[in-house]
Amino acid sequence: MSAEAVYLRLRATDPRRWHAVAAAWRRWAAWAGQLAAEFPPHLARLAAAWSGSAATAAAERLGRLRRRLVLFRLLCWQADQAISEFAAALDRARALLDRALAAAARGGLVIEDDATVRGGPAPAVTTDLAAALSVAERADADTSARLRRVAAATSVTPGPPGPGRPDCTASPAEARRWWDGLTAGQRQWLLATEPSWLAPLDGIPAADRDAANRLLLDERRAELDRALGLAHGRGLKRLSDLKNGLDALADRLAGEDGPRAYLLRLDLAGEGRTVIALGDPDRADNVLTHVPGMTSELASFGGELSRAERVAERATELDPAASTSGVLWLDYDAPDFLDEAASARQAEQAAPALRRFQDGLRADHTGPAARQVVLGHSYGSLVVGKAATGAGLDADDVIFVGSPGVGVDSAGGLRVPSGHVWSSTSKTDVIQYAAVSPGGFLRSLAGSDGLPFGAPLLALAQPEPDLWFGHNPSDPAFGAHVFASQPGGGHLGYWDQGKPALDALAAITLGRTP
Repeated sequence: MSAEAVYLRLRATDPRRWHAVAAAWRRWAAWAGQLAAEFPPHLARLAAAWSGSAATAAAERLGRLRRRLVLFRLLCWQADQAISEFAAALDRARALLDRALAAAARGGLVIEDDATVRGGPAPAVTTDLAAALSVAERADADTSARLRRVAAATSVTPGPPGPGRPDCTASPAEARRWWDGLTAGQRQWLLATEPSWLAPLDGIPAADRDAANRLLLDERRAELDRALGLAHGRGLKRLSDLKNGLDALADRLAGEDGPRAYLLRLDLAGEGRTVIALGDPDRADNVLTHVPGMTSELASFGGELSRAERVAERATELDPAASTSGVLWLDYDAPDFLDEAASARQAEQAAPALRRFQDGLRADHTGPAARQVVLGHSYGSLVVGKAATGAGLDADDVIFVGSPGVGVDSAGGLRVPSGHVWSSTSKTDVIQYAAVSPGGFLRSLAGSDGLPFGAPLLALAQPEPDLWFGHNPSDPAFGAHVFASQPGGGHLGYWDQGKPALDALAAITLGRTP
């Protein structure tokens, strides 16, 4: 397509219409899901009231119809994914074009219908214009190809794969090679019939895991509804919290506001775990994995997801030419109480899963390798620190904010690229006073000899370099790059919009120096 044609189409298009088309496909999938959910009770009543060859034939026919509805849902989600990514790319292309048009107007220049700039030299205008056309053209070609594959899949006959499935010891790269070796019909069969086995498998493309987990979400909600009718006491409270979390999750997955969400993990053990990506991480230029801290659980995932979203949105504002996916990684049992948070046990248990997830992101990626950045907040920074030692973590940069220590006493103890460790702690973040190591606290008190009665309080007025889980990563002596946070940000202000910490997080995600 010529630059002129791309420019004219981009100038006339409204990305909101494409977002609406994608949402319509999600609604079709939801409608088919409601129909499919009616089949099991009908089949059960049929089996209880009717027997014989005719009853068997009727049940088999109804079963086939239900499977077709499930396959229809998969195709709806595939169309939704392709169009959602197209709409997001058009948003970025239009932002670049609007920036070019505004710069041209300020400089007395004109962008002609053939996409040339008239009126004098304008490097900023031509750069943004070229980037806008490039983003739009690539998105058009990619989306056309994906939708052709969706159309072709309507004539595919699903069937089970042969032997040789990856087992629990297989690496994400091995799982991806196995998946790539399957036919389209075999993939459809696995997604439709074994979503619970496929859904948590690192190495399977994010789009396919999203479809499997969405099917699994419906099953888990139905199971919870049945369990709630029999529960009491503590069990009732836990199940009610899980149901509230699943309901909120379902609303976010169906919602039309914000980036398209990809459900990459769902586990109802304990207080529930989930991994959610905003935008397809397999196709993004930058992927930020956000690891939350103490008290994080499925019922309260929304606040943590919004923090990952703010970084990705700000990164896109700073550089619309690049796509950025924000991922909430809540796939561990976060501490609920201070006595649990005083132990590194839960972080050590979480580290292998985080490593595996990052390996899966790398194995799944389409096109040039993405920048992978991992951010740990509060106790989550210890999870990231533990994951970045030993076998190491597949991350181009790691970021610690509001950290109680990361399990090592210097950046050199982390197996990440040298010079790519970042940290920040607000002056009003209570973590640096509440998580002081016993030895550090005693040294602070000893250093206050000869001071008035208020010396113990004065000893806590300065950030302590020795924290509960090691040297403070925001102390320059740790060896990380320390970036600014607003003084009054407290423990959660790192994502406040319009503040320096958020800009720094976005810049690091893009590979820039804050």
